[in-house]
Amino acid sequence: MGLEIQLHREVFSMAVNALKKGYQGEIRDKVENFNGNQLVYVGWDKHLLFCSAFTFMVSAESTFRALTDEVIVDAFSQHPEWSQINWGEANWLLNGESFVPDRTKTLKEQGITHKSLLRFETPQLKGFMDAAV
Repeated sequence: MGLEIQLHREVFSMAVNALKKGYQGEIRDKVENFNGNQLVYVGWDKHLLFCSAFTFMVSAESTFRALTDEVIVDAFSQHPEWSQINWGEANWLLNGESFVPDRTKTLKEQGITHKSLLRFETPQLKGFMDAAV
């Protein structure tokens, strides 16, 4: 077992030790357990109305456009700047690396896999009252 922590765009891995010697836990969030779907984490940087990335269960065959225009809307549209996003100007990170999505291709085609972390920044938007909130 292990635990990954992302701090400032760097991923640190560390072992997790059970208190009981010889403990073997069953991993329940394997992609095989999601009936053809996968978990994808999505966060909107510098918009701290949301304290962390949201988790979405999506098909790997979904297009990136479907992810931004349909899947994540309910979670992020609560923010007053949501309707002002220009997706063509958004900057993306995929698992801490710079990423330029193709909105017409599937998540799978772009290497977005089970438990991938997508973060986006909207340089033209600075959060509520320009306070990154």
